[in-house]
Amino acid sequence: MRKSLMLLAAALLAAANASAQDWAKAKLIQSPRHQEWITVKQGERSLQCFVVYPEVKDKAPVVLIIHEIYGLSDWAKSLADELAEAGYIAVAPDLLSGLAPGGGGTAEFPDQLAVTKAIGMLPAAQVTADLNAVADEALKFPAASGQLFVTGFCWGGGKSFQFATDRHDLTAAFVFYGTAPKADAVARINCPVYGFYAQNDARISAGIPATTELMKAAGKTYAPVVYAGAGHGFMRAGDAPAPAAPAAGADDAAKQKYQRDLVAYQANKQARTDAWARWTALLAHP
Repeated sequence: MRKSLMLLAAALLAAANASAQDWAKAKLIQSPRHQEWITVKQGERSLQCFVVYPEVKDKAPVVLIIHEIYGLSDWAKSLADELAEAGYIAVAPDLLSGLAPGGGGTAEFPDQLAVTKAIGMLPAAQVTADLNAVADEALKFPAASGQLFVTGFCWGGGKSFQFATDRHDLTAAFVFYGTAPKADAVARINCPVYGFYAQNDARISAGIPATTELMKAAGKTYAPVVYAGAGHGFMRAGDAPAPAAPAAGADDAAKQKYQRDLVAYQANKQARTDAWARWTALLAHP
């Protein structure tokens, strides 16, 4: 019972940390780039998509962003804005569109745990169909060059890897701490797959050797990098504010926790910096 309560507390803390993103919202408000919402039809579904355009004179590649299990958060939207700043049309669909109580999306769910539960129940075929519909629409943008990339994080990282098995006009897929597809699907991949993983994330990173062998046997390009000291979700965690120092007079336990949190934050921030540099270099020269 005690272990179950501890796990529940950890899940609630992780959800709270993921949803408390005023810092990401502030970045979006301050951005000079054009941001808009579009609706993409997929069968009977209407997908709400957040789009950010770069300030460039020529047509630009499209980067399709697949959000974390926490849904289309303010952080996911701020990342789209950052990609646009780097010169890409960033398109981030809310894959929970129409599924919240009352028919809304991520923002209309009552809490973060409800979001993660709903995402865990999404049918794989629906996710693929949604992503294909959004990609097709984005490639029709007058400002789009015709080049298409996909990237995803956490749950979305696994979906970005899977999407590479289903979408044959991808220039490259970027998988951030996501699982690999089934072995029989790997043969369908037509583009290079670049992986970004955390050292302190054995649940995901322990599968890298097997995925490497699987991709090699299929004659596919797979280039994973593991970032030292980082934890799962380091792209978001490295963007967040540093942990607050304990108040004056705090006990030793609070001080020790702060030091642990600070070390983890610094590792995630460094991993985020290094991963961003690698990612944008590969986007430019895949």
